[in-house]
Amino acid sequence: MPPSSRPLRKLGFLTIGLFDEADPRRGHESTLDLITLGEQLGFDSAWLRHRHLQFGISSPVAVLAAATQRTSRIQLGTAVTPLGWENPLRLAEDLATVDLLSGGRLNPGFSVGPPVHYEHVRGALYPDTGDHEDFSPARAERFLALVRGEDASDFAGTEGIEVYSRKVQPHSPGLADRLWYGAGSLRSARWAGEQGLNLLTSSVVKPEAGDAAPDFAAIQAEQIRAFRAHHPDGEHARVSQGLVVIPTDGATPEQRARYRAYALSRTPRTLTPQGPNRLLFAPDLVGSSAELAERLHAHAGFREVDEVAFALPFDFEPEDYTQILTDLATHLGPALGWTPPAG
Repeated sequence: MPPSSRPLRKLGFLTIGLFDEADPRRGHESTLDLITLGEQLGFDSAWLRHRHLQFGISSPVAVLAAATQRTSRIQLGTAVTPLGWENPLRLAEDLATVDLLSGGRLNPGFSVGPPVHYEHVRGALYPDTGDHEDFSPARAERFLALVRGEDASDFAGTEGIEVYSRKVQPHSPGLADRLWYGAGSLRSARWAGEQGLNLLTSSVVKPEAGDAAPDFAAIQAEQIRAFRAHHPDGEHARVSQGLVVIPTDGATPEQRARYRAYALSRTPRTLTPQGPNRLLFAPDLVGSSAELAERLHAHAGFREVDEVAFALPFDFEPEDYTQILTDLATHLGPALGWTPPAG
């Protein structure tokens, strides 16, 4: 087995938090139970996807606020919050509040760009300003400035019994250092590096124009190297990878068959770039931890990182997630050189 150039230092997981429209509370509680289990198993981080107008978590910041009161150690992240749906000032307030409640464990991940299906939601989301909203990186730069403590107002002082601040309140020291950018293109990876952010990579990349036979792992590795080349911390800049990885060590025969069928059904999208944006998806990895470790050590993108947040499949059952998380923490993580935290 070829050794990884970067021993695995941090093990995390990512979930979409699906729920039944008829019983949404149960799905949200199940997600909180999963985060609690992750802490008990020793995971370093738990991350929530962001889904609007779907049957997945639409408000991960609110769910993570609840998770701060059920956990004490595990890092809590969003992967990712699309800023096109958010007011940067209000989001900065919410994130600082939850970070303080967590004791400094929040890791907000975000991205820029127009909301998905913007033409259909613009009237509800931005009825008066839809044609004037800026979804460029400038929106992210405004958000970053507010989280970092730059002025949000040109007024501060006392007015009657009310006291006002120029800066977003509360302010949580250290939060700005735990901001992550979800990048899938070479340009966005470079921008994240220039901004001094941490980088979230996932199971989706955007090949460069003219790349006739794109290779996912090679593209992801190139993006990571470009990020670090533009980051003030260089090779020490943090990068986390988020492939779909499903170990089967403790799975039943029925689970193993279902997992492999799930991965097979998603294979066609990994063969060629998809859609108008030419997005390329990574194959889902299913197998024993020994098999998965070998495949990951051979993956050019994985060889560039020492942190992962393996993505859980979208629509499995709670007992499936329990088995997968247990195998990740007790079999695959150690096979990759990870050591659970002491205590």
